[in-house]
Order: sequence, then C-alpha cells, then structure tokens
Amino acid sequence: MQRSRQNVLKWKADVEKSVLTVNFDRRGWQPGTEDDWNFYWATVQNVKWIFNPENGVRLNDHQLICHYPNHYELTRKDLMAKNIKKYMKELQRDPRNAALEDFIPVTYMLPADYSLFVEEFRRNPRAMWIMKPTGKAQGKGIFLINKLAQIKKWSSVRWASMPLREAYVISRYINEPLLIGGRKFDLRLYVLVTCFRPLKVYQYRHGFARFCNVRYTNAAADMDNMFVHLTNVAIQKTADEYNSIHGGKWHVRNLRLYLQVRSRRALGVLASSPFRRKADCRLVHRGLPAWKPRSACLLRWTPSLCTRAKPRSP
Repeated sequence: MQRSRQNVLKWKADVEKSVLTVNFDRRGWQPGTEDDWNFYWATVQNVKWIFNPENGVRLNDHQLICHYPNHYELTRKDLMAKNIKKYMKELQRDPRNAALEDFIPVTYMLPADYSLFVEEFRRNPRAMWIMKPTGKAQGKGIFLINKLAQIKKWSSVRWASMPLREAYVISRYINEPLLIGGRKFDLRLYVLVTCFRPLKVYQYRHGFARFCNVRYTNAAADMDNMFVHLTNVAIQKTADEYNSIHGGKWHVRNLRLYLQVRSRRALGVLASSPFRRKADCRLVHRGLPAWKPRSACLLRWTPSLCTRAKPRSP
C-alpha cells in the first residue's frame, strides 16, 4: 500500500470503535478526510454502495477497504452452507478428496429444505440436531432438538406470527466432541484475505480455544442447557462458573502443547488444518467469487473437534 504524501498512512472509519482507533494510533496512522485516506473501515451498507457500478466510485491503488463485495457469502450461515456444499460437489469429482467430505455435518436450510430434513431425520431417528438463525450471532436463537415434534411445536409459535419466515440452518449435532477437562471447546481462528486472484491469505498466529463452563453431557435432559453446548462468550459469561480473568479461553499454542502431552489422538489433531503452518485456504477461495484486490477481508473460522480428531464446522 502506498503511503500518502506525508509518508503516513491515513485511516477513515464509519464507526470509530476503540479497538480500531487504538490500533491505528499504535501504528502511527493518522485520521484522513473524506477523500484523502489509505484504509477505510466501512459498514456493510457503504461497502455495497462503493461497489455498486451505478455509483461510479473508483478506488485508487493506494486505497483499501475492510470488505469484499458479497462477503456475506461466507459470513451468513445459510450462504456459507450453500457454498460449502457447492465446493464439496466439486471435490467429489476427484476420489482423492474423499476424506474432505466429512468436513461439515449434514446441513439443511429451513423452511426451504424441510422435506429433505425430515427424510434424513427418519434415517437417523436417534440423532441430535442444532438449529441456528442465519442472520444472528453470539449464540442468539440457537437450540437443540432430537424429535420432529419439537420443530413442529416451535414453528407453530415462531413462524406463525411472522409475515416472512426467518431462515434457519439445521445441522447434525456433533454429540461426541473432543473434550478437555470434561468440557466442550471450539477454536477461533482468523485469516486475512488480501487478494483472491492470486489467492493471498494470512493466518493470524494468536488463535484461541473457547471453553464451556459446565462439563459436557449429551443427555436429553440437558439439551436446553446452553452452558453445556455453546462456547459463545456472550452465553458463557452469564454462567456462575465464568472466570473473567481468562474468559474461558486458551491460546492455541497451549492447546497444541496439551494435545501433544496428554492426548493419544494428538497426532491426528495436529495433522489437521487448524494446526498446520500453511493453512489450506481452498475453501475460502472457492466459497467467494474472485475480485480485484481493492479491499481486505478478515474472516474467522470456528471449527470444533470431534472424538475422531477431525476439524468440523459446527
């Protein structure tokens, strides 16, 4: 990125959050003006406006913004599931990719795929499923089911009062996760995509594991206990057992060390993609269209590990 005439990077932001401004200041960046800036932290709405060809906006070579157009193709749960399924179909053409088919649990969109879901449910009547609203975060609206009657009862209350039905994704629940100290955890990993053609991705080295406060059980009686099943900090910080000092988190290097020392499955886990030095980013590449490098996109990946020591997107 070229610097401005004063040899100082200038930033612009629609929302001046402290996590942004403090880091800009640490790097010696200075606030820019409406037209004179190098990096723009824009809202989703402004990103859409900038990339709308009818508006005639053109970014200079020394200007970057924080999103690619249509970035929600990977950040919305329903669109991410659609793109992953598309990617998996491409992989199936090559028998050498058979192992990657187990990367994501069986997933359907509701209400659109309800009939397909019912067929799958009846083939595995003892399975547990997890439902998530497509446009929410922080664990809001998530719940588990193990009976069709539960969905019917929920939909009669939830969807009956809505003029337009809220979309949900429903996935086969990983009911045998890899546990540490008897507690469920997942990984929060970050990658920065600066270019798609050619693909250029940087993986942040300081990923971490997020732990539940309550010991895990897949008993039906505890299906509604989100302190057992959801690692979201917004959920866990309300638990009586929550430790505000470490926040229920472990640095990924500590997790790696633990697995090396304590777990017999460590070799399988360490060979999986979350722990590789050179991350396999083909999924990111196929999941989004390729655009010219006029923006940078920070993506987070939150895989879980099942007892077979394979990363699974929850």
